[in-house]
Amino acid sequence: MMLFSKILVAYDGSNLSKKALKRAVELVQEQSHSLHPPRLEIIHVYALPTFIGSEYAVNTDYIETAEATIEEAKSLIPSTLNVKFTLTRGQPAYTILSHAEEIECDLIIMGSRGLGKIREFFLGSVSHNVVQQAKVPVLIVK
Repeated sequence: MMLFSKILVAYDGSNLSKKALKRAVELVQEQSHSLHPPRLEIIHVYALPTFIGSEYAVNTDYIETAEATIEEAKSLIPSTLNVKFTLTRGQPAYTILSHAEEIECDLIIMGSRGLGKIREFFLGSVSHNVVQQAKVPVLIVK
């Protein structure tokens, strides 16, 4: 079994990100009796649309949705685990990679697809970009 010290999970509320979070919890629990159990961090990255309009109303809606997504992730974590949650704004793949490097994680876990197939088609897959550019192993959950 491969041991990790810090695991970062990219969570967007999609079914596959829920499966990724579940797998991360399993990995942490499998190693919970080791001398140095891994630390788990969940990141949710939200992006604001770029169009002209009521920026305040749009920002408020997106931030509220992002906060609800993090709360949902918190509800999926067993109370016995000590987990850090990060909510941030930015371009998802870049922000996940930057955060992974900043916290010096040694594994990134994410779903193979997130929310919004149309967005994925036009912008490119977040998971694909993370896999291609990550400096640490990436576990893609299907």
